[in-house]
Amino acid sequence: MNLQQYFSEEPRGAKIEMARHLGITAEWMSKLIAQKVQPSPVLARALEDATGGLVTRKDLRPDLFG
Repeated sequence: MNLQQYFSEEPRGAKIEMARHLGITAEWMSKLIAQKVQPSPVLARALEDATGGLVTRKDLRPDLFG
C-alpha cells in the first residue's frame, strides 16, 4: 500500500494531523503522498509506525529496505 491509498480511506484532516505528528509540514506530506519526494530512512520508519504498518518502509523506500 502507498500513502495515497492509505489516505484515501482516512477522514478529512488526517494528512495534516499525521504531518504534525511526524514533525513535517503539510506541504512535505503532500509531496510524499504524490511521490514527488522520497522520505529519509528515519521518516520512512516513522511513517510505517504512524500507519500501523499498513504502509511499510519497504513500500516507501524499496531502494533501501527492499
